[in-house]
Amino acid sequence: MELREFVVEVRRVNDRFMVIKFVVGEYTLNVVRAYEPHAGLDEEVKRCFWEGLDEIVHQVPPAEKLFIGGDFNGHIGASAGGYGEVHGGFGFGERNGGGTSLLDFTKAFGLVIANSSFPKRKEHLVTFQNAVAKTQIDYLSSGGVIASCARIAR
Repeated sequence: MELREFVVEVRRVNDRFMVIKFVVGEYTLNVVRAYEPHAGLDEEVKRCFWEGLDEIVHQVPPAEKLFIGGDFNGHIGASAGGYGEVHGGFGFGERNGGGTSLLDFTKAFGLVIANSSFPKRKEHLVTFQNAVAKTQIDYLSSGGVIASCARIAR
């Protein structure tokens, strides 16, 4: 059996968002792909991104599961630093403005960055790197809602 057999809806919202809905047994899972504007774009573009993601999340009924995977062009940093309810204290690098936005969003929706909730071996902290960037994928979860975000460290 392949995962595509469980797809009941695919919705491309725009260039930054796509939502795929799966029904697996008694569970409905919404997978959201999000791509935040890069750091060089103006604040209005970024504000529209967060408003768009907010709208998508609000459209998911509370009884359904949610998974958000994306490139949020920020990093949450190695320590919780005021976000103990959403950041487990086992992050990577230094927090930047994009990471703060991501933590605020996570907090607003009652999510937890689960991948920051347990220690990882050094070789597992960075899941991708090239000459200018290092990336780690974080997983957020709370009370039946699951989400994921990508964090970029330069």
